[in-house]
Amino acid sequence: MTVNQPSSIGRQPTPRTVGRNYQSIFVMLFVSIFLLGGMGARLVYLQLLEGARNRQLADNNRIRLIPKQPVRGNIFDRKGRVLASSRLSHAVYIWPVARKKAEWPATLKLVSKILNIPEVEIQKRLEKAGYNSPSLLRIARGITPAQITAMEEYSDQLEGVEVDIEAVRDYPNGELAAHVLGYTGELNDEELAKRKSEGYRMGDIVGQMGVEEAFEDKLRGEWGGQQVEVDGSGRVLRVLGQKQAQSGKDVHLTLDLDVQKAAEKALGDRKGAIIALNPNTGAVLAMVSRPTFDPNIFSTRITANTWKQLQGKDHPFVNRSMRGFPPASTFKVITATAGMESGKFSPSTVLQTYGSLNIGGTTFGEWNHAGFGPLGFVGALAWSSDTFFYQIGRGVGGPTLIEWTRKYGFGKKTGIELASEEAEGLVADDAWKQKNLKLPWSVGDTVNMSIGQGFLQVTPIQLGVMFSVPANGGYRIKPHLLKDDEDSKSWRKSLNIKPSTIKVVQQGLREVVAGGTGKALNVPELPPASGKSGTAEAPPGKAHAWFGSYAPSDKPEIVVVAFAEHSGGGGGAVAAPMVRQVLEAYFKHNNPGLIPKPKNLEAPTSKAKPSAPH
Repeated sequence: MTVNQPSSIGRQPTPRTVGRNYQSIFVMLFVSIFLLGGMGARLVYLQLLEGARNRQLADNNRIRLIPKQPVRGNIFDRKGRVLASSRLSHAVYIWPVARKKAEWPATLKLVSKILNIPEVEIQKRLEKAGYNSPSLLRIARGITPAQITAMEEYSDQLEGVEVDIEAVRDYPNGELAAHVLGYTGELNDEELAKRKSEGYRMGDIVGQMGVEEAFEDKLRGEWGGQQVEVDGSGRVLRVLGQKQAQSGKDVHLTLDLDVQKAAEKALGDRKGAIIALNPNTGAVLAMVSRPTFDPNIFSTRITANTWKQLQGKDHPFVNRSMRGFPPASTFKVITATAGMESGKFSPSTVLQTYGSLNIGGTTFGEWNHAGFGPLGFVGALAWSSDTFFYQIGRGVGGPTLIEWTRKYGFGKKTGIELASEEAEGLVADDAWKQKNLKLPWSVGDTVNMSIGQGFLQVTPIQLGVMFSVPANGGYRIKPHLLKDDEDSKSWRKSLNIKPSTIKVVQQGLREVVAGGTGKALNVPELPPASGKSGTAEAPPGKAHAWFGSYAPSDKPEIVVVAFAEHSGGGGGAVAAPMVRQVLEAYFKHNNPGLIPKPKNLEAPTSKAKPSAPH
């Protein structure tokens, strides 16, 4: 067997030594008659009654189908930097028709030992393809140099087996953006049955999650191949026909690699998620989820030990940026909107706050256990007063609060391209509670909902959409990952919120950062920012921490939402510093002119020499 290493992806019609010399039935007949005339009658029987079958076997032994794999399209970030591409790797193939069925077991046993693949696994693939198949069958990908050497050393015992070059998926940044990009893998039997009508075949590699799955049709490309005639030792005699493989199309994403790296670093090893998007267009600039995985491990055969390690990470394939959690006090943006838009509370409303309130026979406490005295909407948002918003929720009632919750986009998918992985979240109402708990909706449910607790479940990306509404002046946007998705970029739905309501919410969110629970973002390294913290009760575990923000406050370019699952601590202390890191990276790489210059330093004149770096 020769190991072919063509200069480009695919196989060239170079000399090969795979195959057996099945003699033509006509040659057998001539030799037998000449030498063994007594066997003529038997050969006539074989020619007349089994000739068609033997001719097929002879043709199969001369004609080989060499598939030409298409190169999968590349994936780039918004600035043209590579997020996923293809690299060359060695794969092992078998040619079923090259040997008799009875000769394969010994060969497969040796191959199994060299490649460390169960013999029964290879046997199943061979049987599924059929022993008379003239097509090459891949049985291993990404083999090591040591395995290549072993295959060469035992080549005289591996008739019908060969090593060749193929393209495999490569993610140069490893774990970075794994939940966005997804990974590729070989079709299993169930997937193949579903996709056979689309032209997929056994051994095909497809996108399994994320962008790789969502844009499979674009990235996939189209297989080509050659039909060649070979001699008895497997050498190519001539090309009978060929079709060029067509490479997949490249995909350009809205992700910003610099912002993505900053978000990954900010979240660190915490379980949770960070989402960053443009509040005006819905372009997703970063999406991080932890725990995570390295998609490169699926570009070769994944071992049982590697799979076991992955499973020990607490659901590393779950994209937490699109899974539902109680939003806590970040939801007060919606409660404030519902209060003012209902007409029951004016923008200038002032309410007394308390250490606790008894509503419907249940005591609902203030987070500081003392209250804040009289507050308006701006102050209540800045200090995140629970008892203020209990009164707003009770005043507008459950139906109105639920209506505005759904207007903001909660309780349904956002429309991002990763639809199969996105949860709808939950906006419970009387019908839901009657169906699931056999109980009617109560005023206590409304009060709980007013501060983002109770049955309410919201995903981080939905929360990003929510913060985009005050950021862009009252429009719900549709998040998207495809850079040239013009429909999503221009899709904006007005919520018909009064300008006075938008102004009060904007002022309140600015005060959160200027002097309230979001002071971690009130730093000279950032332009003025707005935001809201949230600390969600999550018994029996520790509380979840949230912080959502947009900047600059007067003309927002970016929304960032950070979520730390069961982290303990408040959103302002745990999640706000993460948001700060992402915002700093965004403005450093995209709009450094918006970062305020230190007031105590004067810019050097044109004649001044710059000081040496410290």
